[in-house]
Amino acid sequence: MNSGRKVRLLALTILVIGLLAGFYDVGEHFYLAGNVQQWIKPFRLGLDLQGGTHLVYQADTAQLGGGQSPDEAMAGLRDVIERRINFFGVAEPVVQTENVSGDHRLIVELAGVFNIQDAIKSIGETPYLEFKELKKGADGKILATSTVSLTDFEPTVLTGRYVKGATLQFDPNTGTPQIGIEFNSEGAVMFEDITARNVGSPVYIFLDGQPISWPRVNEKISGGKAQITGTFTNDEAKQLVRRFNAGALPVPINLISQQSVEASLGKDALARSMNAGIYGAIAVMFFMIFWYRLPGLIAVLALTLVYSTLTLLLFKLIPVTLSSAGIAGFILSIGMAVDANILIFERMKEELKTGRNLGTAMSEGFNRAWTSIRDSNVSSLITSVILYWFGTSLVRGFALTLGLGILVSMFSAITASRFFLFSLPHNSSAGGPGRVKKFLFGTGLSS
Repeated sequence: MNSGRKVRLLALTILVIGLLAGFYDVGEHFYLAGNVQQWIKPFRLGLDLQGGTHLVYQADTAQLGGGQSPDEAMAGLRDVIERRINFFGVAEPVVQTENVSGDHRLIVELAGVFNIQDAIKSIGETPYLEFKELKKGADGKILATSTVSLTDFEPTVLTGRYVKGATLQFDPNTGTPQIGIEFNSEGAVMFEDITARNVGSPVYIFLDGQPISWPRVNEKISGGKAQITGTFTNDEAKQLVRRFNAGALPVPINLISQQSVEASLGKDALARSMNAGIYGAIAVMFFMIFWYRLPGLIAVLALTLVYSTLTLLLFKLIPVTLSSAGIAGFILSIGMAVDANILIFERMKEELKTGRNLGTAMSEGFNRAWTSIRDSNVSSLITSVILYWFGTSLVRGFALTLGLGILVSMFSAITASRFFLFSLPHNSSAGGPGRVKKFLFGTGLSS
């Protein structure tokens, strides 16, 4: 197979891949067989486009036991809340933490959830489980008298964060319900240490700030298992087991802000964003075709059938949560994709003016423009990485879509445009060099 046929085959392959990616991008909007429709994933829309609920919680990290840092507790809190929300059937929640001048906060965004009270209930029902021991003096003796108050306890490092699972059990003698708790490997070591230093004394189990069980420790307990006994009904015990398995909070939280974004506002924002992107892309396409003739048409083809479809495919497969800022990043990356083609075509124009033949000018245009394209895109990628690493959720969405768009744009400009352009006739056998230049590029490029 000669080089011309290879180039045309590669161009056709890229074109087919782009068409298939485009079908996957918009496939959910067409009537398809059930198994095909189920295979196609929809775009994940952010809170500002889909509407939903935005909640902000303040975490009380002042009561953490020794050895546990606030950052570790907040990371555990985020994981537990995500598991808790998913347990209640809320799809694709956005849960993140932030530290504002030492004030630790948890931000929860539930796109598509419009009943704020249900959302608060799903999060607020999560129990805060902790193990406490009575305060001891320097001699190791318990300071509390016969009457014990909440001030007589001191927290331990063992909290609900280390609960691996819970089961419903029954006392073999009385038949009353009990809750069996199993700790993970880290929690098992903590529980063993706590029971070792409290032999002969009770260890108090607190649930949501209130003591619910205070079993006396007869000996050091190994294996990472414990029982919670109390005056539970069967339904109460079952509910606690479900809640513990969904996740117990490592630190208490307090709701300080709640906001609902209506679906109509989200749809309006999505429509405005899409219209802005479409109008901007059309304007760019007209400019490219008007100024660069056939190369401009090739760039538009690569932009629509390769760059746009592959970028949107990545947004679906990763998946990327598309917000207004994310769409702005995608639109900006379209301009950068076109900019790469402009550098190539302008370099080709300079090569043609020096008297080079068309094939050589095309090759030199791609080769000599590559360093400028590489440097500009790498610097933009570095900026995207920095924004994603240090930015908030809104900035991170912009940085992620911009970064992905830049990567795909480099492939689109350097590979797709090259194969599309070289698959066209570009030698002197097609009617003479001058005619070929004029036929392919027009006077805008050959002058």
